[in-house]
Amino acid sequence: MSKLGHLGARLIRGEVGYDFIGKRKIWYGISILITITAIVGLAVRGLNMGIEFEGGAVFTTPKTSVSAGTAERSAEAASGHDAIVQELGTGGLRIQISGVDTAKSDQIKTELAKDLNVPEAKINADLVGPSWGETIANKAWTGLIVFMILVVIYLAIAFEWRMAIAALVALIHDITITVGIYALVGFEVTTGTVIGLLTILGYSLYDTVVVFDSLKEGTKDITKQTRYTYSEIANRSINGTLVRSINTTIVALLPVAGLLFIGGGFLGAGMLNDISLSLFVGLAAGAYSSIFIATPLVADLKERDPQIKALKKRVLAKRAAAAAKGESAEAPEAQGEGDDYDDDPSDDEAAAVVGPRHQPASRGRGRGRPSGKRR
Repeated sequence: MSKLGHLGARLIRGEVGYDFIGKRKIWYGISILITITAIVGLAVRGLNMGIEFEGGAVFTTPKTSVSAGTAERSAEAASGHDAIVQELGTGGLRIQISGVDTAKSDQIKTELAKDLNVPEAKINADLVGPSWGETIANKAWTGLIVFMILVVIYLAIAFEWRMAIAALVALIHDITITVGIYALVGFEVTTGTVIGLLTILGYSLYDTVVVFDSLKEGTKDITKQTRYTYSEIANRSINGTLVRSINTTIVALLPVAGLLFIGGGFLGAGMLNDISLSLFVGLAAGAYSSIFIATPLVADLKERDPQIKALKKRVLAKRAAAAAKGESAEAPEAQGEGDDYDDDPSDDEAAAVVGPRHQPASRGRGRGRPSGKRR
C-alpha cells in the first residue's frame, strides 16, 4: 500500500489526525486576508471585461508576415482603445478591440489593411453590441443567484440550516477569491470565465457535501453519549475525508494546469486562459474552503446550540473527573465500523485530536489462559 493510502486508512480509523477545528481561527484569518486582498484588487484594478460584455469588434486577417506585437500597436493607434491580438494557426491574426461601433470599425479595418499589407476585402470584421453583453451578464447573475438559493434550500433539507449557511459562505468565499485573482492578474473576463465560475461552484459544493455527509453520520444521536464533543466529531469527519479531498483536487487540477500553463502560457493559446484560470483558482479555493472554512464554521454555529453546549460541559466534566482519579486522559480511540456511542467511563479519554492508537496490555490466548507454554 502506498504511503498516502496507508495514511488515509489511519485517518479514517482515527489513529492519527490534525486539529483543523481547534485551529480554525488561523484559517479564518488566512481566508479574511486573502479575501480582503481580492476585494482591494477588484476595487483598484477592476475587471478586464471582454468584448462579449463591453461590445466591440473582432478583426480576422488572412496570412500575414506582420508580428502580433506590431499588429497590436497598429490596432491601438487606429482605434484609440486597447487591443488584444492572437496569432492563428492559419498564419493570420485575430484582433479584438473593445468599445468600437460600426462606423469606427470601418475606419479601423481600412487602416489595418494598410499597416498589415493585406487586402481590405479579406479582413473579416465581426461586431458585438454592448446590449448583447449586458444581456449575457444579467443572465449570468440570475443563474448564480438561483443556484445559490437552490443550494441553500437543498442543504437545509438534506442536512440542516447551519450547514446550508456554512456552504453558502464557502461558495461566496470561492467566488470572491477567483474574481479577485482575475482583477489582479488582468486576465480578460469572457463567457468562458462565467462557465468556469459556475463549474467550480458545483465542484466546491460537492467537496463540501462529502464532509457534511460524514459529519451528519458521525453526529447522529450525539447527545446520547458523553465521549465526544461536536467539534471533535467534526474534526474526525474532516480527517476521514482528507486524503480523498487531496486526491480528487490534484486529479482535477492537473489537466486544468496543463490548459493554463502549457496551452495558455507556452503555446500562446490565450483563449484558454479565460476558462482555465477560473477553474484552476476555483478548484483550489473550493478544496480549501470545504476543509478549512465550511466545516469549522458549522462547528462554531453548532456549539452555540444549548444542547450541544450542555453536551460539551458534560464531556469536559467527565474527563476532568477521570483525570482527577488518575485515569487516562488521552484522546478517545476512533470508533470502529458499526460501533455505537456509549457512556462507559473506561472507554472515555480526552482531547479533540485523535492521536496514535495505544495498544491494550497483552491478554492471554485462548479462553482466559495466560500466554506462555502449556503444562
